[in-house]
Amino acid sequence: MEIVTFDVLKRECLENNKTIYELIAENEAQNLDSTVEKIRDKVKLHIDTMKSTIKVGMQSSEKTISDWCGDDCIKLQNRYTNKHSLFGKLFEKIITYSLATVEENLRMGKVVACPTAGSCGIVPSVLIAVSEENNIDEEIQIDALITAGAIGAIISSKVQLAGAVAGCQAECGVAAAMCAGALTQMLGGDINQIFNAIALAMKNLLGLTCDPVCGLVEVPCVKRNPILAIHAVTSAELALAGVESKIPVDEVIDAVRQTGQLMSPMLKESSQAGLATTKTAVSLKTKIFG
Repeated sequence: MEIVTFDVLKRECLENNKTIYELIAENEAQNLDSTVEKIRDKVKLHIDTMKSTIKVGMQSSEKTISDWCGDDCIKLQNRYTNKHSLFGKLFEKIITYSLATVEENLRMGKVVACPTAGSCGIVPSVLIAVSEENNIDEEIQIDALITAGAIGAIISSKVQLAGAVAGCQAECGVAAAMCAGALTQMLGGDINQIFNAIALAMKNLLGLTCDPVCGLVEVPCVKRNPILAIHAVTSAELALAGVESKIPVDEVIDAVRQTGQLMSPMLKESSQAGLATTKTAVSLKTKIFG
């Protein structure tokens, strides 16, 4: 069974009386001539890797070759040792875990691309931090990550998940949408609330450019991860409260595709405009590359 729209996903779930994760796991098992148990075991390995990446990343302050990034997670941990966040322990964990993950990616450490390496800090930071703070069972974490994967797969059927094709809306933006939907499910949301969370997250990031300074996946890429992790949480909170997206989720994804097509190639990973051509960015490029 091919599921390429959220409308089809909802119809199949309702007709079969299945949750998103149940339907998707069974579909994957059938497509791969495997079993649901083996599919879930594989997802558990991804979760274990996410947790390991966070642990390793939080212990390192190794800088990148540019000397711009690599110690921001340590800075956050030092801050929270002395002064706690205005938003509490969960907020601290989310943004710290997000930076730990994406900085580990810059060190060429092992990460789970969800959906891409440059956006790898969004989904893990939220799902793991929320699970820890709310004592959420590992099986529910697996359910959530399966749902996150389904969201990313459906979006990717219309939009290529690459900054070079559709800007950062197709990387960090999609990661935020995956995260928002998965978190909504984890916290007990129904399928309509899950879809609203996805739509709210995605439509509020339309047009997000990919303009990496010096062509490196560092500035502004790294800081977007913790910021958009919180964006995903906001979207989930709105949806769980009954706030709806006036534009249905499939139409939002159509808008993402159209926006990506209309976006200038100079703002799609080419480093020919935006932040990448600011006075400071040009100076940094000369300093690093000569």
